[in-house]
Amino acid sequence: MRGLLISEKETKELEYILKRELEELLLDLTDDRIDRVVKQLMVEKYEIVLNLYKRVALPCDQKEYVIQLNHVMKKNNQM
Repeated sequence: MRGLLISEKETKELEYILKRELEELLLDLTDDRIDRVVKQLMVEKYEIVLNLYKRVALPCDQKEYVIQLNHVMKKNNQM
């Protein structure tokens, strides 16, 4: 386990970076050209980034990304 002491400004920057990464992963997960195995690895990465995001974001913001992942996963399973 590691500890990290960062300022409010650094927290906001970290939150922004993690949100961008989550959005990019969600976009790639909807791309039909990407192989299913690669998408599974992307989902694993998404979950890791989401766990980091949960440490700096408000609970209401966190729910949005959990819901979006569930929606994308449901859509991918229908194909």
